[in-house]
Amino acid sequence: MFPRLPRSTALLTLSMLVLLLAGCRTLGYYAHVSHGQLALMARREPIELLIADPVTEPALRAQLAELREARVFASERLGLPRNRSYTRYVALDAPYVTWNVFAAPEFSVEALTHCFPVAGCVAYRGYFDPDKAKREAERLRARGYQTWIGGAEAYSTLGWFADPVLSTMIGTNSDDTIGLLFHELAHQWLYVRDDTAFNESLATFVARKGLAEWRQTRAEPPPDRERDAHERAFTERALELRETLASIYRRPITHEAMRTEREAAIATFRAWHAEARRTRWPDDPRFDRWVSEPINNAKLVPLGLYDGWVPAFEALFRQVDGDWEAFRAGVEALARRPKAERDKVLEEVTEENSLTIPACA
Repeated sequence: MFPRLPRSTALLTLSMLVLLLAGCRTLGYYAHVSHGQLALMARREPIELLIADPVTEPALRAQLAELREARVFASERLGLPRNRSYTRYVALDAPYVTWNVFAAPEFSVEALTHCFPVAGCVAYRGYFDPDKAKREAERLRARGYQTWIGGAEAYSTLGWFADPVLSTMIGTNSDDTIGLLFHELAHQWLYVRDDTAFNESLATFVARKGLAEWRQTRAEPPPDRERDAHERAFTERALELRETLASIYRRPITHEAMRTEREAAIATFRAWHAEARRTRWPDDPRFDRWVSEPINNAKLVPLGLYDGWVPAFEALFRQVDGDWEAFRAGVEALARRPKAERDKVLEEVTEENSLTIPACA
């Protein structure tokens, strides 16, 4: 599974709009995702009734009640969509709702993309059945791609359906659950065709900042600073590894030399993680499994998508003094620009932290 940064990074968000309205590669795939979505819709139960039902487990009742409050906060404080999404609940008998297949060439960290009408191109294909995801990964490996499968605890239909709260979204850490709720609602607020990195980094920022404000309004301490510091340090080092591999692949050297340098870079990253765990975060094993399992180009793809522009959005938010309305207006204006211009603004904001957020057009 992918390391949670905080938890929403484990979810590789699946826009079912892409799958349901798109021209799929095969009729079988279309049938699979259509059946999965319709099955979820049929199992939804109103959260209000579950909270009132004495049969509901007390722990679940308390979690749903908190999510109900957070749902209101998301609209009233953060300005996220006010609709019927996340007002109903579905209990699943699996750890994830979907399994997403990422692929990249052996000598590139750029993802193999899948393009569809309406929603544009995305960097993965999602499946409700893990066996189908494995078969897709095998098919891509046979074509010479490196692959990685990431389980998703939630997804967004971008407001086309009333997305439910899933049992996979609810864990022992309520911060993770609420951050995930904000992340998915951010996708409903703003989705830019053909720009997964923009969409996911924005949703990640909204989740992190929204969670901090949620805790503040409840007179609770900020999210665990050490936990957050570990997440950020891990993300930064993993992004550095991704860039190191990209630079190796750009060099005019043989493929065998690239493989050797790649393995050396991965070994250096693992050594950093082992030292950090020993000296700084001995009690936080969240990323151990991700590091210990094979690391390839496909596994690094989500890092660039989910965290690449987060520092830029943090800077833009500071420039409007934490005003959510001004932030949303500026980001919406930025989203209307061509991708090249949009990326340039985000790069400059990240590097210089001196630009003002673009005004509404």
